Amino acid sequence: MVIYGLQKLSLLDFPGKTACTVFTGGCNWRCPFCHNASLVTALNTVEPVPEEEFFTFLNKRKGILDGVCITGGEPLLQLDIINFIKKIREFGYSIKLDTNGSFPDELKEVVNSGLVDYVAMDIKNSPDNYPLTTGISDVDMTNIYESAEFLMSGKVDYEFRTTVVKELHSQADFEKISEWLKGAKKLFLQSFTDSGDILGGTFSAHSKSELEKFKSILEKNIPCVSIRGV
Repeated sequence: MVIYGLQKLSLLDFPGKTACTVFTGGCNWRCPFCHNASLVTALNTVEPVPEEEFFTFLNKRKGILDGVCITGGEPLLQLDIINFIKKIREFGYSIKLDTNGSFPDELKEVVNSGLVDYVAMDIKNSPDNYPLTTGISDVDMTNIYESAEFLMSGKVDYEFRTTVVKELHSQADFEKISEWLKGAKKLFLQSFTDSGDILGGTFSAHSKSELEKFKSILEKNIPCVSIRGV
């Protein structure tokens, strides 16, 4: 596994856990507001973290950290993701996986094998606006629907999350998302922030009052909706 970044401590990424976050490289989408652009299109500019160094770090943090978050990029693109997770498991850590939901077979494999404890799936937008939001004209929504439905079946603890961008998301989008994900366990609205490593374009955040309005729309069908980043 090629590791392109390591955040050694996070109190926010893994609910209820003190964790580190490991970053994989590469993604099948080109979301213009992506805040990890260098991990999508400029991997040659990022210095990898040797796998041996990462596992030495995990060994030293036993009893201090509870879990490991695996993010990207899109982690399920990695051909050796299963073996990588198994190695982490050997150290006794809980594992959270971040995914865009476009690889349902791989998602089902890691969940059904008991390799992950928590999954965070990005809901990019209402289904009609996925091409606009992902930067890919031929997004296969069948895969997205399948991944979301699988998580909602309750095989693993999970959350849905949407990074809300003023130029890309409207009230109508959240009305459609609310219907699509009716009965989902929880969804987080994440206010857009410019990390300085944006893939493309100029974007801004909705006001807190607008986010609250979107939250109330989602709460018609989703019991737990929260706002992050404001």
